[in-house]
Amino acid sequence: MEITDKILNQFAKSGKALKGGEIADLTGIDKKLVDKTLKKLMSEDKIYSPVRCYYDLKK
Repeated sequence: MEITDKILNQFAKSGKALKGGEIADLTGIDKKLVDKTLKKLMSEDKIYSPVRCYYDLKK
């Protein structure tokens, strides 16, 4: 499974906004890689930031 898919699946499972560190802990992916992937997902308009440092799926 690709890192992007793991992160998107974690958002779907949690059902709430998450911090990058929480995603790293829950998925076991390095935090730097999580942060890089979150930035990519934001530019692709797949996720958004409802509050500073938190991310969630676009609905």
